[in-house]
Amino acid sequence: MTPLRQRMLNAMVLRGFAQRTQWTYVTAVKQLARYHDCSPELLSDQQIQAYLLHLLQECHRSRSTVNTTSCAIRFLVCDVLGQTERRVKIPLGRIPQRLPELLSRAEVAALLDAPMPIKARTFLMTAYASGQRREELTKLRVKDFSQERRGIPHLRVQGKGGKLRYLPAHPHSLRLVAEYLVASGHGQ
Repeated sequence: MTPLRQRMLNAMVLRGFAQRTQWTYVTAVKQLARYHDCSPELLSDQQIQAYLLHLLQECHRSRSTVNTTSCAIRFLVCDVLGQTERRVKIPLGRIPQRLPELLSRAEVAALLDAPMPIKARTFLMTAYASGQRREELTKLRVKDFSQERRGIPHLRVQGKGGKLRYLPAHPHSLRLVAEYLVASGHGQ
């Protein structure tokens, strides 16, 4: 591992970056260095901009992906190398706002009424009823369903950045979880 990469990793750890963010940033900077066949600390602003254009125009990367790469390069240049005056030379593009495509009530009902194993139904209904993020759903455990707050059942969720969130639990979801636990042999 190069000393520069180690400095960057140390700076990200000190700032509490998630493992996934650390991996993404290191990978983005590594690809920049590989593209120019040069250490990233020696690259000019024009070379960085040329690489970002290359990602957009030749590699057809999404604006979101290019912005993530820009953020990684900004972090390296400004926070690790201490060249904060270069921040404005590493552009971030506007991401067009798109409205999410929502299912109608009939489509949701048809999806939830479709034949499926109880485990899949429980997972799907919990996801839909609580509006959790994918990562939060994968970390959900049985003990997280029994949280009471102000007399209302809540789900305790390990959110982004390790923060706890409490989401109201729909009674039907709780009933389905109980049925699943009994069917799977985990309940009383």
